[in-house]
Amino acid sequence: MYKKMWKKIWHVISHFFQYLGIILVLIGAWFGAMFILRGIYHFTGAPSSAYVSQVINLVVGFHLFFITIMLVGQIYRKREIAKLKRIIEAMRRIAKGDFSVQLDESEEYREFKQIVESINEMAGELSQMEMMRQDFISNVSHEIQSPLTSIRGFTEALRSSQLKEEQRRHYLDIIESESRRLSQMSDNMLKLSSLESDRSSFEHSKFRLDRQLQSIVLATEPQWLAKQIEIELDLKEIYVEGVEELLSQVWVNLLNNSIKFTSVKGRIWVKLTTGDEGAKVIIADSGVGISKEDIPYIFDRFYKADKSRNRDAGGSGLGLSIVRKIVDIHQGQISVESQPDQGTQFTVFIPIQWK
Repeated sequence: MYKKMWKKIWHVISHFFQYLGIILVLIGAWFGAMFILRGIYHFTGAPSSAYVSQVINLVVGFHLFFITIMLVGQIYRKREIAKLKRIIEAMRRIAKGDFSVQLDESEEYREFKQIVESINEMAGELSQMEMMRQDFISNVSHEIQSPLTSIRGFTEALRSSQLKEEQRRHYLDIIESESRRLSQMSDNMLKLSSLESDRSSFEHSKFRLDRQLQSIVLATEPQWLAKQIEIELDLKEIYVEGVEELLSQVWVNLLNNSIKFTSVKGRIWVKLTTGDEGAKVIIADSGVGISKEDIPYIFDRFYKADKSRNRDAGGSGLGLSIVRKIVDIHQGQISVESQPDQGTQFTVFIPIQWK
């Protein structure tokens, strides 16, 4: 508040001194003309008419005034050109990939305030995007390197003629598992890339969300039956408008996570209710849970919490990123509540009507 007030005061003072400067230049030009003409009249003699003398003083004075203004304008123009050159140089540095550019937003650039602010904002956003790009490449390289190292290591081990058949089959199972993990990672990265495109390219329709959830629970029956997990359903009949295939991916990912991190003879709850202009889906489990420190990052690409998202359990760390992106496409919201060893609850809100 005080900063804005001082800016306004400084703006008024600045304009006052500009006008004062023009007046002083005009007065100086007038007295300068009188001084010059007095010297000339000393040699040539003054005009006989006082009126003529005043006209001459006025003409010479205005000429001096305009010459002075032109000189000041030339100096000011050079300063403005210098500022423009600095702005252009900053844009060139950004174009070459140097996003550390930060122009001074002081009064020096007040004439180009919006341009300077836009350049600084653009440089900041591009710098952040570059950091995200580097992190993404680093994470991809790390995630790919791990299964490749396993595949290479166990492939070399298979060359041994002294290897027992049981060990050979075990190594082949590991190679197959790591190959599937690489394939899944590739598919997920392609899926994330396609989801970054305009959501208007997706075909949406109206369908019953309760039936979709029910069919997904039935489709995953082999997984949760194998761990003797008890599934509790509470599904109200609700129609929503959206991309049916994409929303199906949301429930598959969340349910698979619950099954994966719920111990044998555990429980999973799937609940569907209606709220203000939307449907609320809750998928909760009695699994290992997530620590408070990890919760803010679980939707980040490749992020894996110590307990709930370890490599031994499989996965690429992209599933929840895909979930959040699909929910965002539908203008929905997703939240998570969890504590270690006390289970996890994901709550997804999807608007009933596509906007």
